[in-house]
Amino acid sequence: MCRRRRVGAERWGQGRSRRPRVPGGPALGPSTSALTWPSEGQGNGQGREELIFPKRSRGRVQGGSRLLAQALAGRRLLHPERPGRRGGRAAMIAALVLLWTAVRGAASPSPPRLRFSFQELQAQHGLRTFRLPRTCCYEALLVDEERGRLFVGAENHVASLSLDNIGKRAKKLAWPAPVEWREECNWAGKDIGTECMNFVKLLHAYNRSHVLACGTGAFHPTCAFLEVGHRPEVRPEPGGAGGEGGPGSDAPPPQEPVLRLDLRGLEDGKGKSPYDPRHRAASVLVGEELYSGVAADLMGRDFTIFRSLGQRPSLRTEPHDSRWLNEPKFMKVFWIPESENPDDDKIYFFFRESAVEASQALGRRSVSRVGQICRNDVGGQRSLVNKWTTFLKARLVCSVPGVEGDTHFDQLRECPAWRTGRGAGGRGPGSGAWPAGRAGCPPPTRPVPTEDVFLLPSRERWAPLLYAVFSTSSGVFQGSAVCVYSMSDVRRAFLGPFAHKEGPTHQWVAYQGRVPYPRPGVCPSKTFGTFSSTKDFPDDVIQFARNHPLMYNSILPVGGRPLFLQVGAGYTFTQIVADRVAAADGHYDVLFIGTDTGTVLKVISVPKGSRPSDEGLLLEELHVFEDSAAVTSMQISSKRHQLYVASRSAVAQVPLYRCAAHGRACAECCLARDPYCAWDGAACTRFQPSAKRRFRRQDIKNGDPRTLCSGDSARPALQERKVLGVEGGSAFLECEPRSLQAHVEWTFQRAGQGASAPARPQVPAEERAERTARGLLLRGLRRADAGAYLCAAVEQGFSRPLRRLVLHVLSAAQAERLARSEEAPVAPPGPKLWYRDFLQLVEPGGGGGGSSLRMCRPQPAPPEPRRKGRNRRTHVPEPRAERGPRSAAHW
Repeated sequence: MCRRRRVGAERWGQGRSRRPRVPGGPALGPSTSALTWPSEGQGNGQGREELIFPKRSRGRVQGGSRLLAQALAGRRLLHPERPGRRGGRAAMIAALVLLWTAVRGAASPSPPRLRFSFQELQAQHGLRTFRLPRTCCYEALLVDEERGRLFVGAENHVASLSLDNIGKRAKKLAWPAPVEWREECNWAGKDIGTECMNFVKLLHAYNRSHVLACGTGAFHPTCAFLEVGHRPEVRPEPGGAGGEGGPGSDAPPPQEPVLRLDLRGLEDGKGKSPYDPRHRAASVLVGEELYSGVAADLMGRDFTIFRSLGQRPSLRTEPHDSRWLNEPKFMKVFWIPESENPDDDKIYFFFRESAVEASQALGRRSVSRVGQICRNDVGGQRSLVNKWTTFLKARLVCSVPGVEGDTHFDQLRECPAWRTGRGAGGRGPGSGAWPAGRAGCPPPTRPVPTEDVFLLPSRERWAPLLYAVFSTSSGVFQGSAVCVYSMSDVRRAFLGPFAHKEGPTHQWVAYQGRVPYPRPGVCPSKTFGTFSSTKDFPDDVIQFARNHPLMYNSILPVGGRPLFLQVGAGYTFTQIVADRVAAADGHYDVLFIGTDTGTVLKVISVPKGSRPSDEGLLLEELHVFEDSAAVTSMQISSKRHQLYVASRSAVAQVPLYRCAAHGRACAECCLARDPYCAWDGAACTRFQPSAKRRFRRQDIKNGDPRTLCSGDSARPALQERKVLGVEGGSAFLECEPRSLQAHVEWTFQRAGQGASAPARPQVPAEERAERTARGLLLRGLRRADAGAYLCAAVEQGFSRPLRRLVLHVLSAAQAERLARSEEAPVAPPGPKLWYRDFLQLVEPGGGGGGSSLRMCRPQPAPPEPRRKGRNRRTHVPEPRAERGPRSAAHW
């Protein structure tokens, strides 16, 4: 790993990158050696640049991935003899192409253990979908466990669905924008068919009887309170004699779900919902106060963190100040207590923005941030009136450490949420025309936001875990990663040094001056001082908070590296939710990651040897949408063990586990490493921590069935199949394991050897044998190739037989005699042929004797005799035979 610094000038931070440093780089080690040359624009020797090579690296990327980390981190590969910027860029591009070609095989994506198609999930594993006609953009999801309802916000509609089955007992409510608002939107240059709609972006449980809903309202943000009723929906006990609420059931009939909208109670949605449907909505409702990060103007230029509703005055960030917010894209907002004292509670905003600390020579760069504000902030007295006085922000880093540099996933490309082009008749904001046969959906090529954060609660309310997904791409590289952060690391960054810049020509450094008291960012409470309100803060505290909102130190993930990453997989991560599951050997976090191709990845976090961090194992890949629409929102119900996924075209519901799909043997169930499932002695079923059954077997940490399944007698019978091949020809021995993470080993036993003779792992020469994903292809067969081939799947070092294939190699003469014997006509069995019933309608006795067989072939029609003209008065009609059916002419 090398670093570059400018000697004789003020140095930015002490970081890991060779670029001009950004706030938060780790400290530079003392043991370094440097290589210097004149820097660009400093030919007179007044300044020079150094490449600093640490003698000891903190982490390595093994094999070809090490070179990939260097190239794909976007480093400028400058030569000591060629310090020019143009030469450096050309060298960087050439190195990217060469290194990517060299390591493209080493950076292959991790395959899932099981892959489920949409049809398989729908037919066998309880996948259910819901969609409204001519409606798109299902972005807002709200799970109400108390009522057992799932509230969905979409284009011009709000729906209330059952958590147990979203396809039944659905309640729909139309909420379109008024006609005059749509006309004004059209006059402003927006597309009346795609943008001038009411896209519901926000749903929050306000109280026991109402839900707060906000939408774009055709570029007139509006909010309303939906009445959802007091009493929850009754869930009948399974196995009732009379079914759901039927006769013989002890449970009362379920009440009709309530969903009403009072149009007279509409409120202004400015500062709560975005104007533009292309923008995401990030908000949290705490008590009666709504904290949101939105664009506060029609043009989408004034982005702000806003507090509305409630009894306290509304607050916002400093407008048009790039030091506070620089073109942010808000993702999620969370309320996280700081201690037992509610005055210390803080609101955390997760967003990405253009980095103000980045060098202009490197162009615009989008980085990830976390911002904090105090919940009891009421603004300043003389300065920052009705503005936040406790706002601070820090960078979130998600990167793979390497010797030559880090591969960053938190430096994101600029990616709009919708297509920018507008077409007549399109659906969805800024989309083109509708795809054929699917009304109400924008085209599938629409890019989506590529970041999301999920808060997983823990026993201590102030110490949750934060799971975040990041994606990055370039012309030669596409990858996504999951990083996990602890709140202790987040708070440590906000208690560290502030980032400071003296002037436009200076670099960003850690502030070394005196920090006023009370420290900016600390909430006014008895825990950290005697101030009872932010209006009591001294003027120097307010002024320092206005000028120094950025922290110098970045927030690194737990373990210093991503928990799970995919490179070159053909998709990017868009959404994430997590569930903490109790297993036989501890508690495990199971992640469900949505992608931009309509799939959901099921990943488990397990310990990795002596490393302080865990690693992610990809268990399943679920195709939940038939049209491969990108996942735009996800919610999880740990109580009902259900996952709810939304896209532009539909909402899907899928269970969290599919234990029966892992296999019918103890080893297959243990190798799955699914904390939801365990082997009960007869099948792979749902694991219940409270059940006291000794024979329930589960090993999530190691996935080793050797000890757990050593005495298992319930093994499925080994499948045996005969395969015929012709000498000199080819034969395909089919054997495909269920697990995609297992590899197949073939053992061969020659024909004529006893059954007790051990099978030897020898197959024909490699030029005649080709291993494929579905079996073994043998070319140029010989008599010596005849024998028994045993196919075994090896996974986690454990081998289990799958199939026994007996290959018979025939000579050309034997194969010809066999083919002739098969071509000989054989009378079809059965007392009655399939066509006899029809032939009885054609002629008497048809279908019995051999004469009826001629009707199966078309017969030439006899020439029709020439008939004389008849006199109607003297003509006597001749008797005719009864006509057959019209279809008889085809016979």
